[in-house]
Amino acid sequence: MGNIRIPDKVCLIAAICYNDSERALYAENELIKNFGKLYTKSKIYPFKHTTYYDNEMGDQLQKYYCSFKNLIDPTIIADIKLFTNEIEDKLSVNGTRTVNIDPGYIEKPKLVLATTKNFSHRIYLRNGIYGDVELYWRHGGFKSFSWTYPDYKSENALLFFTKLRNDYIQLLKLGHDSWE
Repeated sequence: MGNIRIPDKVCLIAAICYNDSERALYAENELIKNFGKLYTKSKIYPFKHTTYYDNEMGDQLQKYYCSFKNLIDPTIIADIKLFTNEIEDKLSVNGTRTVNIDPGYIEKPKLVLATTKNFSHRIYLRNGIYGDVELYWRHGGFKSFSWTYPDYKSENALLFFTKLRNDYIQLLKLGHDSWE
């Protein structure tokens, strides 16, 4: 029998994809109001990795990743996803999203996203939200799965998430749950 251990707090991240920079900034500020100051942000990049959002949001999308200074309990990620869905709804125009927010977290062995979509590799959390492991850590780097979203496999994303993971591990070693 294994010993039960409470997991470490995790590093909250969010991917923000948008077609309107003012609405994206509003979404980011809503996240900051609820989860605290940002720790770091990736560069904004043109989101051309899939046409999934084209019909709804157009094909001139931008995207970036951000992380927050305060670590979180991983069990609240479903609540965070429900909150980000509310922000998306609030920023919709005539029922069409202008911003897509994918919250998740980084912990030592993996990067997890919260999603409303069920699939064979996703684990039900609660309230219609699933956990999806996008990347896993092995042999000194993040590795992807066959289902990993293409932009999460990109060199820039992997560099961003690797640095964030390294900073997160240093924070845990110091016994802190915030970069402040």
